[in-house]
Amino acid sequence: MARDLPIGNGNVLINFDAAYNIRDMYYPLVGQENQSSDHLSHFGIWCQEGFFWIDNPEVSKKLTYLEDSLVTDVPCSHERLGLSFGIRDGVDVQQNAFVRKVKVENHFDVEREIKLYFHLDLQIYGNGVGDTIYYDPELNSLVFYKGHRYMSLSCLSPDSEKPAPSGYATGQKGIHGLEGTWRDAEDGHLGGNPIAQGSVDGIIELTLKLPANSSKEAWFWICFGKTKQEVERLEQQLRTATPQVLLQRTHEHWVKWVNQDAHQLSLLKPDLESFYKRCLLITRTNVDNRGAIIAANDSDILKFAKDTYSYMWPRDGALVSHALDRAGYHELSRKFFDFCLKVLTPEGYLMHKYNPDSSVGSSWHPWVDGQGKKQLAIQEDETALVLFTLWHHHKLAGTLDKSREDYEKLVKPAADFLVHYRDASGLPLPSYDLWEERYGVLAFTVSSVYAGLVAAARFAEFHEDKARAVYYADIAELVKKSAEQQLFAPEQNRFLRALYWSYEENKYIPDYTMDMSMYALFDFGLLQLEDPRLLATMKALKDKLWVQTDIGGIARYENDYYHQVTNDVAKVPGNPWFICTLWYAEWLIATAKTVQDLVEAENLMRWAINHALPSGVMAEQVHPFSGEPMSVSPLTWSHASFIKVAQEYLSKLKTLTSKEAKSGVDASEDKVLEPVNH
Repeated sequence: MARDLPIGNGNVLINFDAAYNIRDMYYPLVGQENQSSDHLSHFGIWCQEGFFWIDNPEVSKKLTYLEDSLVTDVPCSHERLGLSFGIRDGVDVQQNAFVRKVKVENHFDVEREIKLYFHLDLQIYGNGVGDTIYYDPELNSLVFYKGHRYMSLSCLSPDSEKPAPSGYATGQKGIHGLEGTWRDAEDGHLGGNPIAQGSVDGIIELTLKLPANSSKEAWFWICFGKTKQEVERLEQQLRTATPQVLLQRTHEHWVKWVNQDAHQLSLLKPDLESFYKRCLLITRTNVDNRGAIIAANDSDILKFAKDTYSYMWPRDGALVSHALDRAGYHELSRKFFDFCLKVLTPEGYLMHKYNPDSSVGSSWHPWVDGQGKKQLAIQEDETALVLFTLWHHHKLAGTLDKSREDYEKLVKPAADFLVHYRDASGLPLPSYDLWEERYGVLAFTVSSVYAGLVAAARFAEFHEDKARAVYYADIAELVKKSAEQQLFAPEQNRFLRALYWSYEENKYIPDYTMDMSMYALFDFGLLQLEDPRLLATMKALKDKLWVQTDIGGIARYENDYYHQVTNDVAKVPGNPWFICTLWYAEWLIATAKTVQDLVEAENLMRWAINHALPSGVMAEQVHPFSGEPMSVSPLTWSHASFIKVAQEYLSKLKTLTSKEAKSGVDASEDKVLEPVNH
């Protein structure tokens, strides 16, 4: 089930499912230690007329956020039982605390007793072995703990003088046929068991007296800490400041944060502007405060692969950081580059992926090839793109004069690796592709290596390292010439996806598969936009990879097997991906000659909006027939791609509007922006 409405503060990340149940709860690192590990935590309501959980089919709901905020706004109603309730959730921006406000309305003409139930099913440290839950009589809270992880669950009723539940229960689950304490709530009475250990869960009850046709607000919260004392301090601070203060300051923080973007967004149509800001906010939830930019934090993928996307891929991180830099959030990108500087290998390359704590992540890339010969288990583009985006980071942040340490400790060793990891022709040696599926010399990787070396040459020039400046620039040019000679197929009049080395034939074998990642040939500057070979390649990509269903969108490559839903590859070459569709929009923007030429790109941007969840969350890909989200959701890269495309759109619109105005063509009356610096 797709994850929706992520909320967080860079230390704590909470994900909900499509029914608004809590499913993921990361702490103390975003993407590492999922303290709930896809276990469902329930929220329910009891009244004399009946009981229901929030995922009951009779409950209508709309999953949204407050505008420009990471505070949720979820109106719900149960018409038959005469109740409506609105939920607002947030993770406090100053403390590691989750806060929930519930406003309940009684639509009957009689006074009623209403009971709210908040249930937590935790897997501390990511597993349910040796957990403890107990009722703390001083905090009047349920406390979960194991090792150095503590979480407290508390509530406040307007009908009580102090925070305290009207009932609670703790117990074991998943063993001896026990489903969990949430079942104990369905009769409106909790058993009150004070402690349980092993695989445990717990639930608290909050009672409201609702007069006829009236409403009241109730509060729940969860405090996170590494010791009991830390949780106790947080509980005391929260009770002193009140949960309302925490939720309000969190809302105000995010409104201010997202409107600091360097662009004047009034040029965009309202739906595009709103979605752009939503993408910034959702991207921020997957950025850990220590610098790791996490690909996705949807634990539902565990059912498919027994692993997650909760890793920092240097490629994803580099491209996400670039979008954030262009929007003016340089402090977030700076932490990402500090992360990369710390984990760079002595040889000058970055590994496949990393955990949020900077340890090396899991990998399926072998260190030997089919002949048993040693190979590097890396994706070279991940190293190259960090150099490319680091140069732009310093340019955009105006910090080139402070880049000496980056140059010495990151740029030089990484660029030297790129220089030496080449064959006699000048092409980069084989590595794994950006899709992590094939080992060869990929157009995407070659383009990124070229861009990384150009960036290194610019760093060297700035720091007056003249020999390296010339050296890196010369090697970049050699990579470019080799790519034009060996990656272009004259008989097809377009570029190849890849070359694979054959030991049997002692030569490279061309791969003619159309792959949308070949957009990198223009995006990373390897080829000029007007190059007829590039024009032919991009046209062929659109023709071959557009999904011929009512859903539309662009697939990754021909006959993409990942989550494949049909063998009719002529009609559906693969599932439509958000990033691939937005890459083509970026191409349309780059080649636009008039304002009218931007319409198709705007339509593709709106395709992304229309196939996101109502909250604005974009998955990795969507079902080619139903449009439902597939794979992980949200995918950080999807949101960063929209951010960058919108920035390119705004910049090009200003240029073309100004040009048409000067030439006497009727121009848009909208105010336009200064172009984003590249």
